[in-house]
Amino acid sequence: MGGIYDGCRPHSTMEEGRFMQSGNAWALQPLADMTSAEFDNWQKLLEARSGMVVSEQRRSFLQVNLTARMRELGVPDYSSYYRKVLNGPSGAVEWVTLLDRLTVQETQFFRHVDSFAAVTQFLQEKVSGETLPDSLSMWSVGCSSGEEAWSLAICAAEVQRSMAHKIEFAITATDISHSALRKGRRATYDARRLERVAPELVERYFTAQADGSYQVVSSLVERSCFARLNMLDLAQAPISGMDIIFCQNVLIYFRRWQRREILNRLVTRLAPGGMLVIGVGEVAGWQHPDLEPIADERVLAFTRKG
Repeated sequence: MGGIYDGCRPHSTMEEGRFMQSGNAWALQPLADMTSAEFDNWQKLLEARSGMVVSEQRRSFLQVNLTARMRELGVPDYSSYYRKVLNGPSGAVEWVTLLDRLTVQETQFFRHVDSFAAVTQFLQEKVSGETLPDSLSMWSVGCSSGEEAWSLAICAAEVQRSMAHKIEFAITATDISHSALRKGRRATYDARRLERVAPELVERYFTAQADGSYQVVSSLVERSCFARLNMLDLAQAPISGMDIIFCQNVLIYFRRWQRREILNRLVTRLAPGGMLVIGVGEVAGWQHPDLEPIADERVLAFTRKG
C-alpha cells in the first residue's frame, strides 16, 4: 500500500514476542519454519513497503507474528498468506493490519532521561533570549503509543510555567502504525506506565480515572496532532519549520544508507536554530553541513545553523 501521511487530527520499532489472549495468556508458537524462499519474500516485502529490515536473527519473531494473524484468518501457510497480502484492495487492507502486528507499540515516558533534559535546556534558552519566539513546534518521529510525544509536551509545559509571557507550543507525532496512533490520541495510560514520571508531573499533567488509569490533561491534548507517516515517504510529508525534531528508537530498523537519508531529510524540516535529537548509538559518523553538534556526551543532538 506504500507510505501515507494522513494529516493532523488534533485532540510506533519491532518487538520480540507477542501473546494471544484465550482464557490465560499463552506463548504462540509458529506453524512451521519458513523456507529460505518464503523468508526472503517477506524480508523484501517489508523493506520495500516500510523500510524495516528483518535480519536472520529475527526470523523467529517474524514467524510467530505471521502465525498469529494466519491462525485468525485460517490461512494454512506463509506463501498463501503472502499472496493474500498482495491481492488487490483486500490485500492492502490486510497489509495495514499485519503492519500493526509487526510494529512496537510499547515505549516509556522520558525513556532517555538525558535527551529530555537536553530538550528542556534548549527550550529554556529559546525563551530566555532577547527576541522571544511567537510559538514553538516539536515533532516526535516514530511516536509509537504516544509516551514520547507527551513527554515532549510536558517538557514544554514545564518551561512555560516559569515564564511571565506565555509562548504557545504544538506537538506533531507520527508513526506508521494505526493502532499505535489510536493509543496516542486516546492519551490514557495505566498507572504502571507512569512509574518513572515524577509525582508532581503526574499531578499536573494527568487526571486519574475511575478505572485506575490516567488521562493526559486537555491543555496538552489540545496542542497535539497525531498522524500516520511511513518514513520512506518522508520527502512528501507536509511538515516544516520545526524547533525540535525528536527521532529515537526509529533508525535502528533501517539500513545504514537509509538512516543517513532519513536524517538528511529531517534536517530540511528544522527551523534555523532548531534542534535534532537522535538515539545514542543509532547512527555513527553522520554529519551535516547545516548542523552543529551539541557538546554533551550523554546525548546525540544537533542544532541547525542560522
